[in-house]
Amino acid sequence: MRFKDIKFKKTTTPKGIQALIQFGPYELSVIQNEMSYGGQMGLYEIGVFSGEELIELPGITEDGDCVRGYLTESNVDAIMQKLYLITAKNPVNIQVRNMEALQ
Repeated sequence: MRFKDIKFKKTTTPKGIQALIQFGPYELSVIQNEMSYGGQMGLYEIGVFSGEELIELPGITEDGDCVRGYLTESNVDAIMQKLYLITAKNPVNIQVRNMEALQ
């Protein structure tokens, strides 16, 4: 899967788009909205979930941070490739989480 294959869903709170992509035990959230890091500049923010928990993942996020922002489409492609290499699982678009419930 490449960035161009991601199926985004519109979100209303905050207003923007989000996709959730399953890689075996991990889920990659890709968002662009009015509150995301870089969203107002047309860039993307990612976070990695393990179960219901947003986690740090070496090589994907920085130490001490669970999200990574200001990403281009090619940056997101590279992160998806890393997750594939880490998990050896093909990515699958899944239903978007209710992000309000996690706040």
